[in-house]
Amino acid sequence: MSNERFKKTEFAVWIGIACNMVITVVKGAVGYISGSKALIADALHSASEVASSFAVLTGLSTAKSSSDKDDPYRSVKAESITSIIVSVLLLLVGIEIFISSARAVYNGIDSPPGTIAFIVVVISIIMKEAILIFKSRVNKQLSSQASIANSWDRRSDIYSSIAVFVGTGGAIWGNYLGNKYMYYLDPAAGIFISMLIFIRGYRLLKGTIHKKINSIIHNEDPIELLRTVQMIKGVIAVDDLRARERGHYVIIDVKISVNPRISVLEGHDVAKIVKQTLMKRFIHISDVFIQVQPYDPGYPYKNNVGPEYDDHPSLLH
Repeated sequence: MSNERFKKTEFAVWIGIACNMVITVVKGAVGYISGSKALIADALHSASEVASSFAVLTGLSTAKSSSDKDDPYRSVKAESITSIIVSVLLLLVGIEIFISSARAVYNGIDSPPGTIAFIVVVISIIMKEAILIFKSRVNKQLSSQASIANSWDRRSDIYSSIAVFVGTGGAIWGNYLGNKYMYYLDPAAGIFISMLIFIRGYRLLKGTIHKKINSIIHNEDPIELLRTVQMIKGVIAVDDLRARERGHYVIIDVKISVNPRISVLEGHDVAKIVKQTLMKRFIHISDVFIQVQPYDPGYPYKNNVGPEYDDHPSLLH
């Protein structure tokens, strides 16, 4: 992945984090002052989005700074650990909100939340939609399949917004109608949102545990990658090629065979050309790890440099 791609991706993540933090603080404060359980729950739902974004940001930052060739998947491991911690926190928050909202229903509701709570709900919905549109455009520009395909977060945001809109608005409207039973819509929305947070944490934890570091991805076209490597002069055969995606970046492992008669330096040059070619052609790729081995000693060798070089022991030119 190029530095420009890293910067754009990190910028998009930080924009989402900053906006959601503002939304979280405002909704939490207004929810507490107005006594809206739904708004407080929605504030914590926004906080869960911030936590999830930090998990992604951890993987990006580690991948960008990683230079340890003995542990090329250090960024994957770092993001996995962060995701597990975040998911456990989300599960606990979801349970706590559920208990608090259920207790409010059990004890009874004497008054609806203040009108300011509904105003903040409407403003937060508008801000959420603006953030989602911005992220969607950036993800499409960066061809981030993992982010584009993450439809659950999109649905979760919509469900949460609808729940708090109906819950808080319904409770306030019930006050004008003189219907105290409608007051219960607010804590009921809080219970629903707590379930969304719990599901978010569960899905994040399940996805992290079951995701194998060595799983092969299908978002990159393996045939196109193979063709690109095979067309590089000096490569006799591609024995193995694996691509793994984690968030916004892709790591490539490739094992190539070269003429056993060339020098170590020439083999290193072939590997260097392969890496540079892949990273230049596919902007998704953040790093390429290449294993060079001699081609099978049986003759004749496959020659991909042209007949004019048949008399030379090296396939490089």
